[in-house]
Amino acid sequence: MGCMLMLAAPSLSLAAKPKTEQLPLILGIHPYTSAARLVEIYKPLASYLSHKTGRVIKVKISKDYRTHIRLIGEDKLDIAYMGPASYVKLLARYGKKPLLARQAIHGSPTFRGKIVLRQESSISSLAELVGRHFAFGEAASTMSHLVPRYMLRRAGVTVDQLAGYRFLGSHDNVALAVLTGDFDAGAVKETVYEKYQPRGLKVLATTPALSEHLLVTRSKLPDQLRQTLRKALYALKDDPQGSVIMHGIKPGMTAWVPVTDADYSNLRTILDALAREGIQP
Repeated sequence: MGCMLMLAAPSLSLAAKPKTEQLPLILGIHPYTSAARLVEIYKPLASYLSHKTGRVIKVKISKDYRTHIRLIGEDKLDIAYMGPASYVKLLARYGKKPLLARQAIHGSPTFRGKIVLRQESSISSLAELVGRHFAFGEAASTMSHLVPRYMLRRAGVTVDQLAGYRFLGSHDNVALAVLTGDFDAGAVKETVYEKYQPRGLKVLATTPALSEHLLVTRSKLPDQLRQTLRKALYALKDDPQGSVIMHGIKPGMTAWVPVTDADYSNLRTILDALAREGIQP
């Protein structure tokens, strides 16, 4: 009588994992400085999250801000680091994305900007900037253009009523241009004002408090993985290397904290008002 060889099916635990589970997760970063520098900054965070999730995480730097928004909008990035204005723009174009956490800087998850003057300036209100020269940073910057532009409009001042204005590329350039007298006033984030205040800057106006930068995920990232990422981010402040990782991302960063879409409602109101007048981030 012949002998029949029976082959047992492999147990579920030994079966190969689906290909999608073996693919690296992509952490996308908008190009706010050189790509090489950004990879250096975010690799420690990627390594930390890899350790916590058991998944390889690679850093990808988007070509530009528009591409960054499109990539996360089309779910081509697993995790994305975003500025507040880019996040609002993302939702307007692609709908809601799951949120992970937002930054806290020196314990605060919100930040402000300043419209600044030289100490000796006699200007005492935004309305008095009519006929004056104004310095902005980047056109897409929340604090060095968009919110100050909204504040000027609310005070009845359009850029056409200024004697002139320019985009100088950075908050530091704005501060220095005001200090040297090339411009009567300019818009900078609060930390830059504090840096140059001893050299002769003073505040004309302060912006509303706006929610900090944040991390979002692609829509179909498994919920369990998303929860693991969120828990790991919250716990980073207590990790032995946490301060080093966070300060590398932004000096003064102290934690990743909970975030909701409502945290960006006031910025959304500002950007919508600007958009109605044809002013886009």
